Amino acid sequence: MPRRPDTPNEGVRRGRWGEDVAVEHLRSLGYVVVERNARPCRGDRRLEIDVVAYDRARDIMVFVEVKQHKARTDRDRRLRSIDRRKLDLLRRACRAWIGRNRWHGARRFDVVEIFGEPQSSAPPEIDHVERVRLFERPDRYVNWSD
Repeated sequence: MPRRPDTPNEGVRRGRWGEDVAVEHLRSLGYVVVERNARPCRGDRRLEIDVVAYDRARDIMVFVEVKQHKARTDRDRRLRSIDRRKLDLLRRACRAWIGRNRWHGARRFDVVEIFGEPQSSAPPEIDHVERVRLFERPDRYVNWSD
């Protein structure tokens, strides 16, 4: 089996930068980052949650998918890169994390989109989309009262 290179490629570096920007954004909102790049299932490496954070103000666990794009274009539509297959993987990963950590409180799923590049002098644009419908019955997983 070929060995993976130790140095990540440009896409991996850009993605890591996007996650760093998203984490700082979440912290600025008062969230506590519980885990990054969580892989709740040892048997399936595809199941990954970019950021698990706790929203103290609303007493809710937040699962965050981070999407990094080089630039925003006029034809962009929100959440464009999260297809049905990715939603299924995210749903399975969140459920596995909830079970593994025995979390019984409120939870929700957010997407943070970062538009920009690490080497750019311009600050990145951040779109934080809260309460993305991930689960079939969101009332079971999300405290909608706030």
